[in-house]
Amino acid sequence: MAPLVSTIGERCRLCYQCVRECPAKAIRIADRKAQVLPERCIGCGVCFRVCTQHAKQVRSAIENVEELLADTVPVAAIIAPSFPAEFIDLPYTSVVGTLRALGFASVHEVAFGAELVALQYNKLVATDTDKLWVATTCPAVVGYIEKYYPDLTDSLAPIVSPMVATARLLRRQHGDGIRIVFVGPCIAKKREAALPDLDGEVDEALTFAELRSMVAARRLDPRTVPPSEFDPPHSRGGGLFPISGGILQVARIQEDLVTGHVMVAEGPEEFAQAIKEAESGLMDTRLLEVLFCKGCTMGPGMSSDLPHFGRRARVSQYVRQRIAQSDKAAWEKRIAEYATLDLSRKYRRDDTRMPVPSPEELARILAEMGKTDPHDELNCGACGYSSCRETAAAIYNGLAEPEMCLPHAVEHLRETVRELAESNEELADAQVALVRSEKLASMGQLAAGIAHEVNNPLGVVIMYSHFLMEQLAGKPEYEGDLAMVVEQANRCKRIVSGLLDFARQSKVQHEQVDVGELVQRGLRGVAHPIGVEIQVEHAGGDPILEVDADQLTQVLVNIFSNAFAAMPDGGRLTIRTDGDEDHVSIAVTDTGTGIKPEHLPKLFEPFFTTKKSGNGTGLGLAVTYGIVKMHRGDIKVTSNADPAKGPTGTTFTVVLPRRRQEPAGSTEGSTSAA
Repeated sequence: MAPLVSTIGERCRLCYQCVRECPAKAIRIADRKAQVLPERCIGCGVCFRVCTQHAKQVRSAIENVEELLADTVPVAAIIAPSFPAEFIDLPYTSVVGTLRALGFASVHEVAFGAELVALQYNKLVATDTDKLWVATTCPAVVGYIEKYYPDLTDSLAPIVSPMVATARLLRRQHGDGIRIVFVGPCIAKKREAALPDLDGEVDEALTFAELRSMVAARRLDPRTVPPSEFDPPHSRGGGLFPISGGILQVARIQEDLVTGHVMVAEGPEEFAQAIKEAESGLMDTRLLEVLFCKGCTMGPGMSSDLPHFGRRARVSQYVRQRIAQSDKAAWEKRIAEYATLDLSRKYRRDDTRMPVPSPEELARILAEMGKTDPHDELNCGACGYSSCRETAAAIYNGLAEPEMCLPHAVEHLRETVRELAESNEELADAQVALVRSEKLASMGQLAAGIAHEVNNPLGVVIMYSHFLMEQLAGKPEYEGDLAMVVEQANRCKRIVSGLLDFARQSKVQHEQVDVGELVQRGLRGVAHPIGVEIQVEHAGGDPILEVDADQLTQVLVNIFSNAFAAMPDGGRLTIRTDGDEDHVSIAVTDTGTGIKPEHLPKLFEPFFTTKKSGNGTGLGLAVTYGIVKMHRGDIKVTSNADPAKGPTGTTFTVVLPRRRQEPAGSTEGSTSAA
C-alpha cells in the first residue's frame, strides 16, 4: 500500500510536533527529517494537521479521479454526510451540481448507506447482549485496533462503514461496471478504500480539500452551475452520522448513563484511552462508539474554517431540511428494499506493536542519552515522547535518535562550547608562543650575524694584544695601554655574548608526555578546514617520551598549519607515530600541492616562505627547526610537486630522543631558538 502521508524533507524543521501528536507512533526520525512509516500509519492525519511548516503531504487522488472521469465508464460520486460543514456558503443542490459539472454521472448521499448501517448496529446490540462491540464507522480507529490492539480485533463490529455500504448499494443497482469515488473529510478513507479485503468496493477517495482543488482547476463557480438534486435513494436522519453520537440516534440506540451499556468516545485524547480500557475488560459496555476526530466534521480533509460547534449546527440544519422534504413512506420502502444487502465485513490482525527492550538494553540506551541515574530522566516531552524510557524504547526500535533528547543535546552543546573555549585558549597560547619564537628566531639570526661579523675581528684584536703584551713585557709605558685594549676588546665580546644570551631565553622544560596526546594538542591548536580528512595512526609500543610539551605542540601546530595551507581544495592529512627504545618519530603527510625541489634546501631558513605576501613570515619552520634541535632531535622533509611523477604531497618527519639529552658540557636545557 502506497504511503498516505509523506514528508517534504526541505521543509521539515524537526520540531517533533508530529512525533508528539501521532497516536500510532508512526513517525521515524532519520536523515534529519520526520518520516512517516506506511506500515504503522493509520491515516488519522494528525501529523498533516499539526505541522506548521507544511512539511507533510497527503497522497493525492486527483490524478486517478481525473483518469476515471476521462473514461467512458460512468463514475458515481458518493458524498459524506459532513459536506454541509464544508460548503457552508452553498445550498446542497449547488454542491451536487458542481459534482455533475466535473463529470460525475451520478451523485449519491452516503447518509442513506449510514441509515442501513445503523439498522445493523441496532440488530447487533439487540441480539448479542453479552459481548462488547466497537463501532467500525471510523477507519482510523479500525486500523489502530488491528495494528496496536490486535487482541481486540474480534470485538470490532462485523459491519461495513457507511461508505462501503453505499458502494455495495450502488453496485447492486448498476452492476460492477460502475466506478465509485468517495468524497469526504477523512484521509483514512483513502486507506480503507485500498484495503485488500475491500478491493473494488470504492475506486478512489477524495477529500473535500482535493475536490475544491479540482473545481478551481476547472475554473468552475459552484454558485453559477445548474443546481441539482441527489440521485436516489435519499436519506432522512442518516446525515447525523458525522456528529458524535449520531450513529446511536440514527440506530435508535439509547446511551444510558445508568447502565453504561453504550459509551461514546471522540477525539485523539479520548479514543486511545477508551480502546485501552476496552481491552482491559473493565468496561461493562455492549457498544463503544469511538471516533478519532471530534466528529467527522473535524476531519483533516476539511478546508472549512468554521469552528467545531458551527459545523455541527450546519449538519443539523441540513438533516432537519432533508427530513422535512422527504416522504417517510417512500424512505421506509427503500430501506426495506435493501434490507437483504450484505453489509458484513471481517477484520484481520496486523500486529505492529514494537518489541520491548530488555532492562539491560534500556539502561544502555538511556546512558547514551546521558541518563545514568533516575534523576536524569526529566520526562520533559521535548522529543515528542511522554517519557525518557519511551524515547529509549523508540530508539531501540529505530524510530528515534539519542540526539532528540533536548536536555542531553543542551548539555552536549555546553561541553562542546567548553572544549571550544579550551581549544581557543590553547590556540591563543600557541599563537603567542609562535610570535615569541619568531621574534627570538629573528634575534637569533641577528645575533648569529653579529657573532660572525664582530667576534672574529675581536678575537684577532685580543690575540694580537696579548701577543704585544708578551713582547713588551717590562715596558710600563706600553703595558697600561695594551691592558686597556685587551679589557675593552673583552668587554665588546661580553656585550655580544650577552646579546646571544638574550636570544637564548627559551629553555626546554622536560616532562613525560604521551605522543598521542601531543598530536591531539597540535590538532586542537589549528582550525580544521572543510574538506580535509584527518587520519591518525599509532604504531603501538611505548608512547611516552621526555620533551617540552608546549614547544613540541608548537612544532606540530606549525607543521599542521603548513599542511592545511597546501590543501586549499581539500585532501587527507595523515599523522603516523612510531618509535623504538631510544627514539620516537612523528610523520605528517599531506596530499597538497607539494614543494618544488629548488625550495627544499631553504625551508628552514628564517624569512623564507613560498606563501603569498601577507600570508606568512617565513619563520615558522625556522622556529620548528630550532625547537627540534633544542631537543637534540632531527627533522626531515620529502615532497613531490610534479603530478607526472605520482601523487603530490609533502611529508615532514620529526625524530626525537625518547629520554632527555643535554648538550655536551651543559647543565641547562637551553640553546638558540634559531
